[in-house]
Amino acid sequence: MSVYRVKLTEFEGPLDLLLFFIKRDELDIYNIPISKITQEFLEYLHLMATLDLEVAGDFIVMAATLMQIKVRMLLPREIGPDGEEEDPRAELVRRLIEYKRYKEMSLEFSKIEDEQRKVHYRKFFQADPAVQVEDEEQDILKDITLFNLIAAYKKALDSMPKRVVHEVQLFNVTIEEQMSYALDYLRVNGEATLMKLVGHMTEKMRIIVTVIALLEMTKNKAISLLPIEGEDDILIRSVAHTQPRGAER
Repeated sequence: MSVYRVKLTEFEGPLDLLLFFIKRDELDIYNIPISKITQEFLEYLHLMATLDLEVAGDFIVMAATLMQIKVRMLLPREIGPDGEEEDPRAELVRRLIEYKRYKEMSLEFSKIEDEQRKVHYRKFFQADPAVQVEDEEQDILKDITLFNLIAAYKKALDSMPKRVVHEVQLFNVTIEEQMSYALDYLRVNGEATLMKLVGHMTEKMRIIVTVIALLEMTKNKAISLLPIEGEDDILIRSVAHTQPRGAER
């Protein structure tokens, strides 16, 4: 495969990102603050670009749509056939609600599937190689999304000490070095959060390379990533500490 694409639990498109903002900030889906959400959407696109993540055309189209809605919100409202002012956000809200329903229904089907697996099973279940691989993959990326990673990355950059004087210098740091650093940290501490892992770093480039190294280790199933409820941070664990019983056999 010539192109490396980060794909987590499911396809995550522009509507997923908007729902992520709405859930995280506890926004009213029927009264979306367009100015605020447009600015955040554009910031996340920029962060995805710095991490060398492929940004699909759907994200660019959504960014243009949000900016168009933002402009329309500043202009006098059009009057609809019923004599009421038309809300420029109405179509976006309709799409979000419809997408949210499909997403929630797909999760319900996934839960039903998980329950059925517990009912219909083979004897000597843990010795089944196919099941071990499936369980291992579920542990590696349990309930975490691409946007959780980007939020934690943004928080790490925002907490970096601000420098008044900027010096241009060659800064040598490799993905392999940061992979080794992260594994050594986990070996000593058992687990870590992204903020603890990069908290002492003062160079933006080292933080970026560290996050890319974590993505590479996740792809290679060397670490597992979990969201931290209510925080823009992620929990990092070595897969050696999260493998299901019987996986080493």
